[in-house]
Amino acid sequence: PGIVLVAINPYEQLPIYEQDVIYAYSGQNTEVMDPHIFAVAKEAYKKMARDEKNQSIIVSGETGAGKTVSAKYAMRFFATIGGSASDTNIEAKVLASNPIMEAIGNAKTTRNDNSSRFGKYIQIGFDKKCHIIGANMRTYLLEKSRVVFQAEDERNYHIFYQLCASSNLPEFEDLGLSECWHIPVLLP
Repeated sequence: PGIVLVAINPYEQLPIYEQDVIYAYSGQNTEVMDPHIFAVAKEAYKKMARDEKNQSIIVSGETGAGKTVSAKYAMRFFATIGGSASDTNIEAKVLASNPIMEAIGNAKTTRNDNSSRFGKYIQIGFDKKCHIIGANMRTYLLEKSRVVFQAEDERNYHIFYQLCASSNLPEFEDLGLSECWHIPVLLP
């Protein structure tokens, strides 16, 4: 059992995720602070350090709810208090995804033109002094059915439209994409 935070994506940048806010949450008793992703991260970090046991943070929600952004903020908190954020740069290293990965796993939904359709499992490793020593991320495709069916006003994975847009190139002749000409190719 742990703390639960219900967050709402405001769809704009707010000044509540700055470095000074991280330091405020890392130095204060979270019970007297406002609910925040940094409070959740601090509680997990504190229990890991005190009990020397693995901790988990589950970030769940609908499309466009801000799950990836919440995970980034939690990692930013860990990077700041678990080592120098500028040295570790864990947020950028763990969530860096190349354009090919996004093309294969992102699609247009009714709420987000570039929604990741991957689930992500992120592990962050800490040493005995609670400094970050590494991380890895496993991804898994959430919607295999999207390949053959899309709801109204939604689209298949971006890679499908990118391949169709390139179907006239000689290097794609063997893929049998010659019938893609009738599919509108509007990339996000």
